Amino acid sequence: MITRRNAMAAGAVAAATATGLARPALAQAAARGVLRVVPHANLTVLDPIWTTAYITRNGAFMVWDTLFGLDSQFRPQPQMAEGHTLSQDGKVYTITLRSGLKFHDGTPVLSRDCVASIKRWAVRDAIGQKLATMVDEYRVLDDRRFEIRLKEPFALTLFALGKPASNVCFIMPERVASTDPNTQIKPEDVIGSGPFRFKRDEWNPGALAVWTRNADYQPRAEAADWVSGGKHARFERIEWRIIPDAATAAAALQSGEVDWWETPLADLFGLLKRDRNITLEQMNPLGEIGILRFNHLQPPFNNPAIRRALAMAMNQADYMQAVVGDDQALWRYAGFFTPGTPMASDKGLDALKGPRDIEAAKKALAAAGYNGEKVVLIAATDIPITHAQSQVTGELVRKLGMNLDYVATDWGTVVQRRASREPVEKGGWSLFHTWWAGFDHANPAAHLSLRGNGTGPGNWFGWPTSPRLEELRDAWFVAPDEAAQQKICEEMQLVALQDLPYVPTGQFFIPFAFRRNITGILKGPMPLFWNVSRT
Repeated sequence: MITRRNAMAAGAVAAATATGLARPALAQAAARGVLRVVPHANLTVLDPIWTTAYITRNGAFMVWDTLFGLDSQFRPQPQMAEGHTLSQDGKVYTITLRSGLKFHDGTPVLSRDCVASIKRWAVRDAIGQKLATMVDEYRVLDDRRFEIRLKEPFALTLFALGKPASNVCFIMPERVASTDPNTQIKPEDVIGSGPFRFKRDEWNPGALAVWTRNADYQPRAEAADWVSGGKHARFERIEWRIIPDAATAAAALQSGEVDWWETPLADLFGLLKRDRNITLEQMNPLGEIGILRFNHLQPPFNNPAIRRALAMAMNQADYMQAVVGDDQALWRYAGFFTPGTPMASDKGLDALKGPRDIEAAKKALAAAGYNGEKVVLIAATDIPITHAQSQVTGELVRKLGMNLDYVATDWGTVVQRRASREPVEKGGWSLFHTWWAGFDHANPAAHLSLRGNGTGPGNWFGWPTSPRLEELRDAWFVAPDEAAQQKICEEMQLVALQDLPYVPTGQFFIPFAFRRNITGILKGPMPLFWNVSRT
């Protein structure tokens, strides 16, 4: 791993000194208002309800808007909504839309679009699923007003509608929102009311994705704060350039061929910091949480004892050093809730932090009945974060003597293949690595990978079954105060350490790298492309 990284860093130094990267045509295009970005992954799926993939969500935020948006204090603020009222008994939310909202095809945004969008989103999203159990009915009052009528008060209703965590409650035209939640919408249906329009005629997966400014969009008057407030499209065109090779991406940033690199490789931080034309800045205060996800439906990881045996051998330090290097300021040990947030605790975490013992893990694996079943690890090599974690796990699985099939592929293929519930012999899988924004793991509300609802509606890939986790999650929603919520989360962590819906691999921090003449990038749990400008 270190050898590979050093080679990439050296390659970036050499490439950055090449003379052919800066071209007059590119400079002229930049002057005309084009922002060129190297995103963290290839965009292959466009439906932000069908998938939780961040690359899809990040692009979706340019196209679709939300009724409410969370600010940096986690407070829901009106976005598409002009405002709302709540009945005295706390059961009826009446939401009024801003006047003049239009979809990109010129049709007005109506209440029935909102109701259809909420219904589709609620099937797939963690907190949306909880909200759905509380809803008595949705009632359209007129074109701009609708009601959410609850069976009992649910204080997180507006939070759920405005959170930026996957899945996001984006508002789509009714005909699009009527698509089965388990079926992807068509590329021609990527039509929202947000500040940018998706150029599906220029979409070339593996190379390019493009958005252009929506001249009809009317930003809110409030200052932008996370995903709330005014969304001002200051560039006429946003281009995502898919450059999986870190050396090439670094060279393109240094030459000015691109303006912004979302996830620079840690071993290139020093190189980029020495360039006076480049800024490295950490924008997400909660960082990211790495995870190893199991397929709970298929052997061998349908056996909890085999999951625990593998976890016995996993060392978070190995994963975090592979992702962000040896600087311990860039990572922390993590449990099942984001470090530094109220629900986080050290309860039971010695199981993840203690000394690793390969021989003991081998014995536990044998005692659990492992009998040479194939382990298919689908490893995205085009994203440094997943590539690094996958390499650590691949080496570990081999050391344990398991029958590993290491499938090196791209993230788009992982996103598609992880949806399969078939045995590995029929194109299924056993393990994959991903990561979540720290915000998503701050509490049980949006923590989709901690669900234990098996193959029920709204399950997430891996399909763990843990009735106790579900009971505790439901109890958390109605807990009387934060102290009670913390106690519930402590027990959830202990249950999760036994049932192992996934294994956390640590919390890490990766700054954005961008040209110094790019200003206005907002702090938040993701890259946001409104309010960004060039000086």
